[in-house]
Amino acid sequence: MSATTQSKSSGVGFVGLLTIVFIVLKLTGAIAWSWWWVLSPLWISTGLAIVVFVIAMAVIAGTGGRR
Repeated sequence: MSATTQSKSSGVGFVGLLTIVFIVLKLTGAIAWSWWWVLSPLWISTGLAIVVFVIAMAVIAGTGGRR
């Protein structure tokens, strides 16, 4: 009989937590940032993921899909 271990990760990650903190600070008046900067953790991480994806696709296309 084999024992299997399962771990489940749930909850808010670093980017989500940082965004929530920025939103709370903005709504309480502790910071006077533009909403663009308050939500910047979301769009910066999304932009970074898109850049990594484009680079990966360029590398795959450059190799002709060979490993």
